[in-house]
Amino acid sequence: MQLYDSRAQALRDFTPLVPGRVGMYVCGPTVQSSPHIGHLRSALVYDQMRRWLNYKGFDVTLVRNVTDIDDKVLVNATESEEWWALAYRTELEFSDGYRALGILPPTYEPRATASIQQMHAIIERLIENSHAYAAEDGSGDVYFDVRSWPEYGALTRQNIDSMDAATDADPRGKRDPRDFALWKGHKPEEPASAAWPSPWGDGRPGWHIECSAMASRYLGAAFDIHGGGLDLRFPHHENELAQSTAAGDPFAGYWVHNGLVNVHGQKMSKSLGNSVYAADLLGAARPIVVRYYLGQAHYRSTIDYHDGALAEAEAALDRIESFLDRVSRRLTGTRFAGTGTEQIPDAFAAAMDDDLSVPQALAVLHDTIRQGNASIDGEDLARAAAAQGQVMAMTEVLGINPFSAEWSRGQDKAASGVLNTLVDQLLDERQKARGARDFAAADRIRDVLITAGITIEDTSTGAHWSIDGQ
Repeated sequence: MQLYDSRAQALRDFTPLVPGRVGMYVCGPTVQSSPHIGHLRSALVYDQMRRWLNYKGFDVTLVRNVTDIDDKVLVNATESEEWWALAYRTELEFSDGYRALGILPPTYEPRATASIQQMHAIIERLIENSHAYAAEDGSGDVYFDVRSWPEYGALTRQNIDSMDAATDADPRGKRDPRDFALWKGHKPEEPASAAWPSPWGDGRPGWHIECSAMASRYLGAAFDIHGGGLDLRFPHHENELAQSTAAGDPFAGYWVHNGLVNVHGQKMSKSLGNSVYAADLLGAARPIVVRYYLGQAHYRSTIDYHDGALAEAEAALDRIESFLDRVSRRLTGTRFAGTGTEQIPDAFAAAMDDDLSVPQALAVLHDTIRQGNASIDGEDLARAAAAQGQVMAMTEVLGINPFSAEWSRGQDKAASGVLNTLVDQLLDERQKARGARDFAAADRIRDVLITAGITIEDTSTGAHWSIDGQ
């Protein structure tokens, strides 16, 4: 398996630190406001990676943090909703979005406010190693000294002198405008609840130190994969790498970054008013369709949300569902029913091993469906059963198996049973009417079913039905 390492700017063979085990740290949300399409896309990318690593036999520990204390969280708080209440409410919105998309829960999901002591420990090591300093103005701020660390800029391959000044803290106490905050002294206008005691005075952590502390706390000083959105490479990940390695930790072996999301060809931003929020996206189509749409491109590419994007994903998913319905019906009652081994084709595995190339993997999936349909048409039921097993295996790995319990087709069995009974009875009455050559009655029953959103397929083995879009 190969992964594109952003630090090396090249594909690298993936070799975990501990054979059979993978430690992944993924930058989770800063819970300042509701999740948008970009947040969902990023979480889905690492869910796909995790599922593939699991399939390959690795025991994956995935840590996805929650940044629940930050400048933006404090700014968005109100008199009626304190910062911690805003953070928790927003965190629940993110969790709902992840769950709706079938994203597996992380092994650990720490909040930044629960790792303050670990942050202090890293800062103290940096000060001891002369890579950090407390501001001399008595503010309580502590900064990382970027010029003290020769490798600063290694992740993004930048020269310090060409970098913009860090804007994450008051610059008055800085030795260099590019120095970034490790600890921020408490300010009178900030709520007392947003301050913790420290050796440098009451205050709160800087953004970057939070992830370094949580990653090392839950995965150790060295771990395999650090992931996040492309927009986090600088300054966030650059600063994480610098402070962790300067403190003596090897930190991440591979840096992986997913591409961003445009809307109608433009970068999504609040200033343009073109943000697509998770709740709106999930309300516009079935969650499994949204998952297919967000997960069909290569993870490093930019995807564009446009009119018709979800309809295209719906059509692609319908081809999967229609085949699985059709092959299941055809094999029922034959000696080939249940004989298709759920096995990943070699071409699919090769695509996924090639830097998680989902577009090529999906091409294998849809080609298998075409072959499976051709086998049904040709009455080659052995090949049809084999295709069924392969399609089930591939969709399960990608998290888009429509018959998996996490999606609606595998839930609400009681309601499904009632619906099956009623529709089957109507189809039986329709068949009797056709047998009696009462075609007007048969057409009326058909029209009732169509109006209810049910599609009827008349075949040599009888009439079969499905709900439109499912």
